[in-house]
Amino acid sequence: MGALLRADTVGHVRGATTTPTPGASHDRRGVSVAVRRTREPIPREIWVLVAAALLIALGFGLIAPVLPQFAASFDVGYGAASAIVTVFALSRMAFAPAAGALISRFGERWMYIAGLAGVAASSFLCAAAQGYWDLLVWRGLGGIGSVTFTVASMGLLVRLSPVHARGRMSALYGSAFLIGNICGPILGSFLSEFGYRFALLSYGVSVSIAVVVVIIFLRDPARTEAAEDARPRVTLREVLGMPHYRALLASGFANGWSTFGVRIALVPLMAGAIPTLGAPMAGFALTLFAIGNVIGQQFTGRMVDAVGRRPVLMTGLLISGCSTLVFGWAEALPVFVGLSLIGGVGASMIQPASQAMMADIIGSERNGGQALSVFSMAGDLGAIIGTLLAGFIADAFGFGWAFFLTGVTLLLSIIPWYRLGRLPEPGSAAPA
Repeated sequence: MGALLRADTVGHVRGATTTPTPGASHDRRGVSVAVRRTREPIPREIWVLVAAALLIALGFGLIAPVLPQFAASFDVGYGAASAIVTVFALSRMAFAPAAGALISRFGERWMYIAGLAGVAASSFLCAAAQGYWDLLVWRGLGGIGSVTFTVASMGLLVRLSPVHARGRMSALYGSAFLIGNICGPILGSFLSEFGYRFALLSYGVSVSIAVVVVIIFLRDPARTEAAEDARPRVTLREVLGMPHYRALLASGFANGWSTFGVRIALVPLMAGAIPTLGAPMAGFALTLFAIGNVIGQQFTGRMVDAVGRRPVLMTGLLISGCSTLVFGWAEALPVFVGLSLIGGVGASMIQPASQAMMADIIGSERNGGQALSVFSMAGDLGAIIGTLLAGFIADAFGFGWAFFLTGVTLLLSIIPWYRLGRLPEPGSAAPA
């Protein structure tokens, strides 16, 4: 296992070599300084992924506040209504291994299209649901499509992003989702006047447009299907032997717990329950976090490429953890707003650095479907466990201790990265 990992902090892929340009100055790794200083153009395929991500996120933001209300309209309790959200996360986690295997077999592009088509079909079926159990089943199937296109999109980013711009590409992709998550609820509030089913139909149409965009414009002429099948596959045993991958699983679990679990589930409830904040802030709470995330991703992507994945990731976990520790006791509006924005900035450092690190581990010329699916599972597992545990603590002891536990989880996930130190230089032995 000693030669499994060959990536430094600025994103050199294991086994990659660089030929010095005659007459150019070079750093100690043989990389042209001129190349480093030149801002690499964004590939057309990345723009296609960004456009698709924006359409998907707009639709998701549109239905996020609608689904529980739609479920409750079938005369079920709040617990059953919230299960609509939980079943989506559970199906994502359960199908993640199969999604990774399918991606390894058929390639990222086709499974990305298949996943999007599955989400679109699920949305149309949810819109046509005649009862609660219909809605629950169709939403669960939507989770299968969701994890498929999510894992496939990470694989496509690995393949299509220039090596020295992976952080910037990941940040750009993430920003599209965040912009959609900001604008989607606003659009959803407008469309809610036309009924729950119309919102779900709109989501299905939005994702269907994304499918068409990907089919027409996402081309990779440098690869053929034969080349796709011939790519060496990264085994799960291989990556689990890498301490850097195991550290990614730990931080992915903590980020899923916080960003995709507790924050989505509890922040609106907390805002609505505190008189000094008020019910209107409940709808604005997640938007504040997303705005902070968008602001942060304007510079964190370049930081990831310039100073390295590990320091940016650790800083993001530290900022997110510290702001979350005290968030549950933020009853004054200025403090609530400030901590929401700061938390968003911290989260903006985590995802681009994590995706760039995954790209370094897998490499552009290898198929990493299994490794990516397990990483996705870690985040989904964190979201499920975090939501359930923090919800119980909030009921028993209050929001303050629920967010305190979440902050502690984020800070603990820094430890594996601290102990790892710097990634080894290319050509040096790496620890197993």
